[in-house]
Amino acid sequence: MKAEIITIGDELLIGQTVDTNSAWIGSQLSLAGFDIQKKISVHDKRQDILNILADVEGRAEVIIITGGLGPTSDDITKYAVCEFFNTQLIMNEMVYSMIQDMMQRRKFPMNENNRKQAEVPESCRVLTNAVGTAPGMWFEKNGSIYVFLPGVPYEMKYIMTEHVLPELKKRFSAQFIVHKNIMTYGVSEARLAEMLTEFETGLPEEIKLAYLPSMGINKLRLTGTGNNHEKVTSIVNEQVKKLYSIIPDLIYGEDEDPLEAVVGKLLTDRKKTLSTAESCTGGNIAHLITTIPGSSKYFMGSIIAYDNSIKRNILGISEDILEREGAVSETVVRRMAENCRKLLNTSFAVATSGVAGPDGGTETKPVGTFWVAVSSDSGTVAEHQTFGNDRMLNITRFSFTALNILRKQIIRG
Repeated sequence: MKAEIITIGDELLIGQTVDTNSAWIGSQLSLAGFDIQKKISVHDKRQDILNILADVEGRAEVIIITGGLGPTSDDITKYAVCEFFNTQLIMNEMVYSMIQDMMQRRKFPMNENNRKQAEVPESCRVLTNAVGTAPGMWFEKNGSIYVFLPGVPYEMKYIMTEHVLPELKKRFSAQFIVHKNIMTYGVSEARLAEMLTEFETGLPEEIKLAYLPSMGINKLRLTGTGNNHEKVTSIVNEQVKKLYSIIPDLIYGEDEDPLEAVVGKLLTDRKKTLSTAESCTGGNIAHLITTIPGSSKYFMGSIIAYDNSIKRNILGISEDILEREGAVSETVVRRMAENCRKLLNTSFAVATSGVAGPDGGTETKPVGTFWVAVSSDSGTVAEHQTFGNDRMLNITRFSFTALNILRKQIIRG
């Protein structure tokens, strides 16, 4: 079962609006068993809309189109649709009544633009919209189903959920697609692929593996396809177990688990507490930790020791060590973590120091140099890594690296 997604709107092409619609539609169609062939964005221009509708005809069983159904002059999708399907706009009394009721509830005056939204192509099946004024439209032509939806995300989702997906599930035999994401951190995508060469070669025919890297995190997506949901799920789970046996130290979570949430759960389960002493990350680790609901149970606070005076006067790092070793050094970052843990009386403390860039690097400590230490009752561990030249990317990578090292230390106790 093939499907394609078309989004209409100049704002999508010039970057004024991020296309979240196609991502959501793709995920829902995939869960329903459809193979998403293409996602395409086109101008709010009559000929462009006509061209793409003609191009996709007969190529996919289902085509979902969003955008251009609003009440203003630049919303021309309905007019192009009438031309493509050789039909005309007519007033739909049911839609008109729904629009009137909505406008009255919201205490908005009804105007000509609102009235025009009740005009729909005569040959379409109307998909009512209880959360907005633009109805959806369902057409069938030469073996393809065309569904036109509003571009407003919550309106599109309502019509998809209430009308489109239930009908598609009735029309098409169920082919189940099961996705499972395994979240990893610690090696590059190329190195991870090398480690999993034998695993990937031995995958069952109905299972596919995809590598989805982002900011040092490598998400492994296992996708299973088949007619029996229970069987497909079982096969996917078997492969997940194999991954845990091959790369146990690299896996930190499943599906979309963020590192900071995983760390928080580990601390909560063990009834442990955390503090941070951050230099190069400037409080970003504390920020990530506190984005998780309930983090007040385990996160005590942070010392942002960006300037050396804070390292000296609050964290107790001697001037002699700072001059001899430098702020970006193993000795300093170890003492930052140890002294922070004592000051804030926590089970664990994370400390960071590095050169985020774009300047400030030296021959021995280039931009991207990073030291992190984690202190606990079991002792203090420190690691050194070197990243790239992009400041914001470095801060993110520094923070994730620190969280991952902390995660491992919590597990080891």
